[in-house]
Amino acid sequence: QVQLVESGGGSVQPGGSLRLSCAASGSTLAAHAIGWFRQAPGKEREGVSCINRSDGSTYYADFVKGRAAISRDNTKNTVHFQLNSLKPEDTAVYICAADAELYCEEQMSPGDFRSWGQGIQVTVSS
Repeated sequence: QVQLVESGGGSVQPGGSLRLSCAASGSTLAAHAIGWFRQAPGKEREGVSCINRSDGSTYYADFVKGRAAISRDNTKNTVHFQLNSLKPEDTAVYICAADAELYCEEQMSPGDFRSWGQGIQVTVSS
């Protein structure tokens, strides 16, 4: 099973940008659909973005559409998630997930993914 480790989180001011990375070991990320979820205190885990393995198609939740980009770096076995124009409501733990059989679409669900990272904190505050 693939092991996932997130990096790139931290504190940023509103309007700033962050690039999160999800690095894999134990398997090739290119063979997996990769999703990013986030969970804020007291809230349910919600799907943010996903990139498919077969055709590289991508999905973005409405609340990040237009200010986010997910991409693969197969040479580093890593998926990146860039989020711009950050807002305080983007504050959450961001978690990457992988699944070797999933084709991710609009309705991203945590139950669709078999492998998970530990998550990384993103705080947007002035």
